[in-house]
Amino acid sequence: MLLGCRPPSGRYSGPDRAFSGLLRFHRVPRCSYHIDGRSRTSNFWAPTGGISKKHVQGSKEDANDLLVRGGFLRQAYSGIFHMLPLGLRVQEKLERLIDKYMRSVGASKVSLSSISSQELWEQSGRLKEGSELFKFLDRKESRFLLAPTHEEEITTLVGSLTKSYRDLPLRVYQISRKYRDEPRPRQGLLRGREFIMKDLYTFDHNVENALQTYTSVKAAYTQLFNELKIPYLVATADSGNMGGDLSHEFHFPSPKGEDTVVSCSSCDAVYNEELADGKSHDIGEQRTESREGFATEAGSTEAPPTISTGLWMSISKDKRTLLRAWHPKFSMQGPSEEPTEREVNSHAVKSIASAAGIDLDLSIENPVEQWSAQIKSDKASGSSTILHRPQVVDLYDSQVRVYKRPPLSDLLQQVNCTVSDIDYSMLDRFPNTNNGLSIINIHDGDRCFKCGDGTVKTHTAVELGHTFHLGTRYSQVLQASVMVDQAALRESGSSSTSDQTVPMQMGCHGIGVSRMITAVADSLADQKGLNWPRVMAPYEVVVVPGKGLEKDAEKVYDTLAADESSPLDIILDDRNKQMGWKLGDADLIGYPVIIVVGKGWKNQQTVEVQCRRLHNLREEVSLEQLPGFVRSLLERL
Repeated sequence: MLLGCRPPSGRYSGPDRAFSGLLRFHRVPRCSYHIDGRSRTSNFWAPTGGISKKHVQGSKEDANDLLVRGGFLRQAYSGIFHMLPLGLRVQEKLERLIDKYMRSVGASKVSLSSISSQELWEQSGRLKEGSELFKFLDRKESRFLLAPTHEEEITTLVGSLTKSYRDLPLRVYQISRKYRDEPRPRQGLLRGREFIMKDLYTFDHNVENALQTYTSVKAAYTQLFNELKIPYLVATADSGNMGGDLSHEFHFPSPKGEDTVVSCSSCDAVYNEELADGKSHDIGEQRTESREGFATEAGSTEAPPTISTGLWMSISKDKRTLLRAWHPKFSMQGPSEEPTEREVNSHAVKSIASAAGIDLDLSIENPVEQWSAQIKSDKASGSSTILHRPQVVDLYDSQVRVYKRPPLSDLLQQVNCTVSDIDYSMLDRFPNTNNGLSIINIHDGDRCFKCGDGTVKTHTAVELGHTFHLGTRYSQVLQASVMVDQAALRESGSSSTSDQTVPMQMGCHGIGVSRMITAVADSLADQKGLNWPRVMAPYEVVVVPGKGLEKDAEKVYDTLAADESSPLDIILDDRNKQMGWKLGDADLIGYPVIIVVGKGWKNQQTVEVQCRRLHNLREEVSLEQLPGFVRSLLERL
């Protein structure tokens, strides 16, 4: 049955006659909308085509360009996107997949406001100058922000409603819009200023239960990513400013990734490069000078390959300590290998500095100028006391020479100081250990910094999920506590003889919904277009009829849709376009299975089934065999 179609005669009688004059001026398109229960492209707004390709012929097109050309999304502003109907179907399917696995760990779904209080973030210590937060004042000058995450709000909410350990464990999650004032939005949904995130927050009354919860959530994440049937990596990670000391990341390998994940051939460790602690595994080695002037192992008769030395600098947060890191610009794994360009790993440097009692600020881009300005300011104010003496600390990577007379003259000249006016120190060993320093980024073939035995392989990757054990990082400062009785305390191994109020043990577990759309699209796209996994595809199957075979295509559609106990998500491409155009559009959109009602149907009542992900499969299948054959393909996708 069709809505908005003229009667066959084109004339109106009875009550319809009253509208005939109006319709002369507002013509209703012939067969503009179908209400026969079938999903049809003519009923669905999918503005595909009409946008020129932006890639070199024969190469894979950028995933964001494919999503735009395929009618999934459009950019509204820098880092901000509108989701169109196809994109929203992909997003909703991903959300349903997430819902399934959140239910498996007993989580209840909530929806927290996107608006949060700046005062609350000040209490947690996360509201800092220069942070990537959208901040604003209301008409009463109250200070708010658009939340990029909700640890503060959920901790306050749960803390106000939960008072006894008997109310725990508690698992709550949301899938919501988040905001971040990203300085350089890029790569479409991978790095935007508005995005969709799934956040699961967990609450337990002791560490043992919290770690069990962490393990169960990590297992659920693994099952979720397995269902996507796309290669991924699970890496031990740095908790960063989220807090806690246990976290894992879920990554898709991608050349567009901003993370480097390292895997070891010996200890089977997989970890984010951010975990580099600055220790090299040259334990017990003595440093001597080779004829080139660089360190080599004691007793070695061969000089090491020449390594040019680079200088990298940073400054402490109080701007009174300048840290200089001397590192190899190039190094070689063996005498016959080509030199490998090296860069400083700022995470390793920060770890070394922290062990030496220096709190670095890696965000400052001109450390020497800032250090000089602070010294001059201290001199002018008379605060240049023994407590505020300027300091210079030199770090030396184990692959470079330690200078006998460090070059300081240029620095001292800038601040009009002598050597006796500053505190100078040098580190070529990790504080309180025999380990040398390793302050350069890891490359394939390097020795694993964790075990010291295996060699490593690096993977550029996109982070899509992250699990954190937060401990009491937020519950302590925001006073989210529960009463625990003596019996429960004894079960936990406590010798307490009275009830206690304890801060809740928390976990936070996120999945980047928006960025997963682009990451999956990029991972599976080929030269023809997008190529969705079954669980995320806007439709699992598209039926494409040739000219004059529209009614036959409806029969094929109905045959596939007949099994209501195991429904397929099908759409019928009934647009008034040429077959070649529709097949190209189907490839661009990335339907997992394409069914062509064409020459085979006319000749022998068969349809052609196409599936690019399964080795570009093309097979003629009879109508009777079609439902089972299509389901067998989808189960592999």
